[in-house]
Amino acid sequence: MRNPWAQTGNYKTRYEQDSSLFATHWELVSLLVFLGGMLLLPQFLSRTQVFILDLILIYALATLGLNITTGYAGLINIGQAAFMGVGAYTAALLAPNLPFWLVLPLGGLGAGLLGVVVGLPSLRVKHLYLALTTLAFQVIFEWSVGHLPLWRQGGAMEMPRASFLGLEAGYRNHYHFWYYVAFTTLVLMALAWRNLLRTKWGRALIAVRDNDRAADAMGMDPGRTKLLAFFLGAFYGGVAGGIYAYFARAVVIEDYTLTVSIKLLAMAIVGGLGTLVGSFLGPAFMELLDVNMEVFSGLLKAWGLGGAGVDVATAMRPLAFGLIIVLFLMFEPRGLYNWWRLVRSYFRTWPFKY
Repeated sequence: MRNPWAQTGNYKTRYEQDSSLFATHWELVSLLVFLGGMLLLPQFLSRTQVFILDLILIYALATLGLNITTGYAGLINIGQAAFMGVGAYTAALLAPNLPFWLVLPLGGLGAGLLGVVVGLPSLRVKHLYLALTTLAFQVIFEWSVGHLPLWRQGGAMEMPRASFLGLEAGYRNHYHFWYYVAFTTLVLMALAWRNLLRTKWGRALIAVRDNDRAADAMGMDPGRTKLLAFFLGAFYGGVAGGIYAYFARAVVIEDYTLTVSIKLLAMAIVGGLGTLVGSFLGPAFMELLDVNMEVFSGLLKAWGLGGAGVDVATAMRPLAFGLIIVLFLMFEPRGLYNWWRLVRSYFRTWPFKY
């Protein structure tokens, strides 16, 4: 490449250049600047705004896992919230005796192993039937939690306050503490997600998604690849659930229901299935949309369109949620990632048109 700071043409002369994570030095520098800005951002926001950012980061982590199972491998998963719940309840059982930085990967591992079990039907069924299988797992998880004394029949299981290097997550810095934990975890696991595609296992996921018979003929094992997809997707969900358990200070079944699974699937669709940037844009868009429903409902009441005693925001949330999904599926099936791709392509050749 003649100019490592600008991608003005295809001048790659070594395999290492073609397989690098960043096409130019400018992409690396811009990413480092962005990450630095994200590290400083909570210092300029209120506790409520940091709370919203925490939710976005946690859901982005769960959406990354869903994009491995559904985006990469093409296996429809409607039980991602259940995997989050497995990680959360595992964290609730282990947290009194272990530090959080050990509890989180153990919760992810527990969810990943259960994901392998849930993925076993994918060896025989696919598409709608597999979706119903994951839906059944979601229902079984909710029923099991609601009937097991170990998990207090779905009641609140308190989480202890965490500490790291002498810094404890107290009342004043609770949201900020878990922001940095969630942000660091998300960055590390996003790098692992991005590198997955560059490995033979990542390429096998895509090959099985496109045509599992052709992948089998080329020497890949479709069954093992599908189980790997479920394991990785559930692992990401379990880690996200563990962070959410610490963040919420309690584990309750209402945070890991079918509604949350559909919400995560919507985030993946809106952001762009199988894309890294879409895994961030989708949760951010959906969470900010949910928050701004309060503002929109206030405007409707000011215009006299809301009935007396009617919670307009509660009524508008399901409508906006469903409408957004339908509109994206109809007019932008590649999600917000496609908008990001167009903007990035424009500035890559700027000030030239092509």
